[in-house]
Amino acid sequence: QVQLVESGGGLVQPGGSLKLSCAASGFTFSRDAMNWYRQAPGKEREWVATITSGSRTTKYADSVKGRFTISRDNAKNTVYLQMNSLKPEDAAVYYCNVWVFDTNRNYWGQGTQVTVSS
Repeated sequence: QVQLVESGGGLVQPGGSLKLSCAASGFTFSRDAMNWYRQAPGKEREWVATITSGSRTTKYADSVKGRFTISRDNAKNTVYLQMNSLKPEDAAVYYCNVWVFDTNRNYWGQGTQVTVSS
């Protein structure tokens, strides 16, 4: 059973930092690329960042490029999102996502809330 459990969200002031974590289980974590998405109130869910299975390639949405860093620890089955220089428009529920090669299915975590406010 594939499970993705996000943590690390919270309230932060503009310009501050947060580090999100996503603990994965139920599939061969080291084989699959991992993604972060976010959804703000009243808006569609949007892609934020992707990291390939061996961390060789990372990609970012233009809105977060240079401020966010995605990383992973295959020994811990965990993917991270380091968020720096946070802006009010970064406030959203952040979701961990994976398309598992073995099952050919897409999976989502339950999300973690990030609030950016002074």
